[in-house]
Formats: sequence, C-alpha cells, structure tokens
Amino acid sequence: MKRRAGEREKELKKKKLLEELGQNRLPYLTPADADFHQLWKTKYSKLVFKKSDAVPEELHQMVQEGFLTLQKHDCFFQDLVRIKGKDFVTPVSRILIGNPGCTYKYLNTRLFTVPWPTEGYDIKYCSPQIRDACKALIRLNDYLHIEAVKALKGQNLFETKEIKDTTVIDREQSFATSLTAKGSVSKDQSSCCIPEDDYISLKNRTSYNLTLLNYMDPLQMQYLKQEPYFGMGNMAVSWHHDENLVERSTVAVYSYSCEGSAVEESNEQKLKGRDPAVWHVGLKVAWDIETPGLAIPLHQGDFYLMLDDLNMTHQHCVLAGFSPRFSSTHRVADCSRGTLEYIFGQCELALQNLQTDSDSMALSLKSLETAVVKQVEEIHNEVEFEWLRQFWFQGKRYLKCTDWWLEPMAKLEEFWRKMEIMTSLVLSEVGKEEQIEEQRNETITCFLLVLTERQRLRKEWTAR
Repeated sequence: MKRRAGEREKELKKKKLLEELGQNRLPYLTPADADFHQLWKTKYSKLVFKKSDAVPEELHQMVQEGFLTLQKHDCFFQDLVRIKGKDFVTPVSRILIGNPGCTYKYLNTRLFTVPWPTEGYDIKYCSPQIRDACKALIRLNDYLHIEAVKALKGQNLFETKEIKDTTVIDREQSFATSLTAKGSVSKDQSSCCIPEDDYISLKNRTSYNLTLLNYMDPLQMQYLKQEPYFGMGNMAVSWHHDENLVERSTVAVYSYSCEGSAVEESNEQKLKGRDPAVWHVGLKVAWDIETPGLAIPLHQGDFYLMLDDLNMTHQHCVLAGFSPRFSSTHRVADCSRGTLEYIFGQCELALQNLQTDSDSMALSLKSLETAVVKQVEEIHNEVEFEWLRQFWFQGKRYLKCTDWWLEPMAKLEEFWRKMEIMTSLVLSEVGKEEQIEEQRNETITCFLLVLTERQRLRKEWTAR
C-alpha cells in the first residue's frame, strides 16, 4: 500500500509539473555552455565526474573485456517490471552481479545476483570466461569504493576531516600495486584515525555489495521515449531515483559506449543542446522548474559518483546516443530483507510453530495464538511472492552464468511446502468445537486477511 501511495504521489507531481510547463521546455546546460560549471558547483556539487584517463588502463581492459564476454554468452536480459499495475519490458537489458545471496528489487521485480568470486563460497561458473568477467567487476567495485571514499573526504561530507582508509583486502598484489601507482590510495590514509561511528557510517555508505549492469543498442530499438521536461531527446532510462539503497549511500556508474560502431559525435554544424549521437547522463533537482538541468556527455571509460543524498534530492536519467553502451552501476543495496540469510531466518522463525509427534510422526501446530498464526502466514506469503515466484518467472536466465541459486531455491521450496501444511493445519484447528469462540473468531479474521492477499497475488502472478 505504501508503494502504491508513493507511485500516486509521483504521478501527481509529474502531472502538475507538466501542466505548469505547458508547451514550454525547461532550460538545461551542457559543458559547451558558459554557465555549466557554475551551475554544477552550486546545484549539483554532490555529483563527481571522472574522465576515462583517471582510471588505470589495466582496469579498463579487464572490465570492457568482461562486458563483451557477458554479452557473447547472452547473459543480458530485458526485465519485466510493473509500473502503476501494468507490466512493461525494459528497453535496457540487465544482469545483476554481486555478493552471494544478495538480491536487488526495482519496479516490483527482484533480481538475483550472479555471485562474484568471494572467499568462503564455492561458485561454479558456466565457463572460465564468465568467472573472469565477474572477477573484473569486483575489481572495478573495489576501485570505485576507494574513489567514493576519496570523494566524500574531498567534499568534507563527514564530520571529521580525516577518513580512515577502507580499502578492501587486495585480491592480487600486482593489481593493488598498479592502483597505488596511479594514485588511487594515498599513503597517509591508512594511518588516519576517526571515531568509530564515523568509520562505520563511511563504510556503510560506500561498500558496494552489487552492481547492476546495463546494455542497450539504440539503433536496434523501435521506439525510445522522448525526455519530457527539457527536450533532451531520446531516453534509454527515464527520470528516477535509484530504489532500495542504504540511506545517503553513494552510487557509482562506470560507462562504456562502443565508440566506432556508430557515429559517436556529430560532425555537422554546432548543435543547440546536447549532441544526440553521444550518450549523456541527465540530472535535475526533483520536481523543480526553477533550476536548469544538466546533460553530461559519457565517453568510453568515464565514471561518475552520486554522493550523499544526491539520489534523494535529485533525479537522473540516461540519454541515448547512437552507439551501443554498457554500464556498471555499483550500489549499496538495502539488503535488510533481500538476502538468503534473511529469508532463511524468516523460514526458521515460522517453522518453530510446527512440531512432529515422536510416535506417530504426525504434524501439528504448537500455538494458535492470532499473532503467531499471522506472522507465519505473512512469512509464507513473503517466501512465495518475494522469492520463489520472483525467481522462477524470470526463467532459467541465471543458468547462463552459474547454477549457484538452484540449491538455496530448492531449500526455500521445501520450507514453503511445510508452510502450506501449516496453513492446512490452521484451517483444521479453527474448525474444531473446543476452540474458544472469541479466540477462534479473532484467528479466523486475521487468517482470512492473509489468505485473501495470497489469493489476489496468485491471480496477479498467474496473469504475469
């Protein structure tokens, strides 16, 4: 209900903004405009942009080869998402890579990570090339984490001026040496000391646990939406805030447009506004018609950081160029309800109310208290609609990379079957005459609400 209310509020704001605009368009600036840098400094200062030459060439090569490997193995998929109760297929194809057992939910669709190589986990990849691609992306993840720490320090977005080095454990000494040689890690950082609370806050806001990879070839698209407020042209991704992130966490985006496969920059006379041949990231202050927007060109190997609360106070979009483009968008996803550890814990909590007779092996419920029944049935719904159906309706896409998820999903299915038995046992028990009528009525009322929701969701998922 809260999500639907939020969607309605966004629609009302969008409608009001478009009504205020009428046939007019808001102004926006590109680097070619005289006031561009002043506007960036005053209204978009928490956006940090780095050109490709700031990144070690070795890292560029590893990551870009990884993109092409994943594409070659057909690992990118268009997502079926739900907006305002209707299903849409995204124009952009995606794959989620990250910590084992993590998920990321956007627009009512839960994506499951292809796990990157992680110590303590036995991850079998479908090919050595896919393993190398995932390995390259965790290297990029480490690099962008370091850059985010430096950027936050540079803007003094923490209470202390000294920020403890949060560099991850080097996975290969040679790679770490090359990064240090490029100036990514300063020697004095490791000796800095800050209060523990600040250090924990810094780590929570910059330790990316996954990356959402995107790919699109604009020339293969039959239709792309036009940007509605500024007249910026074709959009690959509409205006939005990134969802389900740790509050005030940094988002890092590495861009790789396949330059040379199409006209990358217009050779015609000077264009007014952004060059339509070049990919751009667009930014605007959320629901504001006074502040001009920004359109920043993205070339091969550039990256940018959205620091602190920029993702909450501003919106961004991706403006399509002519060439195919990959991007790797690194996030600190809010996994409080989105990891295997969490959902297995929920299942164990629910199954505490199920007992087996040692003689007859018959199953029964330990408690029929309303609160207990409600909790178990809500977990039942969560397992079915937030995990099992989300995983299987996406088909066998994950098997293109690894079979890692099959074992935990089989375990979840077994938990779900036991919860189905528990639902039947509740129905059986509330029908018995020895139940106190007042307690029985309370249990039935609560129970029916959850079952009604389950029935509604099953119909909705069947339609999908």
